[in-house]
Amino acid sequence: MFNLSRIVKYLIYSDLVFYTGWGLISPIFAIFILDSITGGNAFVVGMAAGINLIVRSILRVPFGMYADKNQKTSYNFMFWGLLASSLIPIGFIFSKTAMHVYFFQGLLGATLGLSTAGWAGIFARHMDKGKESTEWGIDAVAVGLGPGIAAAVGGIIVTFLSFNFVFILVTIMGLVGTFLLIFIKHDVLNKECQNQKKACTPLEIRRLKKLRIP
Repeated sequence: MFNLSRIVKYLIYSDLVFYTGWGLISPIFAIFILDSITGGNAFVVGMAAGINLIVRSILRVPFGMYADKNQKTSYNFMFWGLLASSLIPIGFIFSKTAMHVYFFQGLLGATLGLSTAGWAGIFARHMDKGKESTEWGIDAVAVGLGPGIAAAVGGIIVTFLSFNFVFILVTIMGLVGTFLLIFIKHDVLNKECQNQKKACTPLEIRRLKKLRIP
């Protein structure tokens, strides 16, 4: 129906899976702090959320400026940032104090700032001409509708199982969303080489061809 380019499609798939995973826990994270963290209260909840958003906001532009150098940098930021973000829920399983939560929330803000900087650069460069608003809109639906549905599911899972189970599920979905990006690594880097931006060598291109999945 929308006939999206391969790169744009996989970027949206990755966003959908990754943020749907986080949608399982984000709306009920405050309850986790109140129930499972020593001294957990409204102050800790607010500080945890604030640290995440402040760190992400401060780092987003510097990361973006560096990612603009070439698509190889953008891809690395996107992939490794998402991968690191996906592992952070495991840290919450072992968190006992507010300082633990603050640390992992700050780390989450930094890794998401890194991944978003890379993702946005690649997405913007590969949007189909004349479909820019449509493709941004489709991604907005992916990161809104998926997590919205997941929010209700996450509450049910916690009620009948546990927060730890949800954290593990968030990590699994995050890793799936991250590894979807491997399927476009060749496309992203090879196209930049073809544009003579010298992001990768012929040897790297030969290696990347092995990763391509039609």
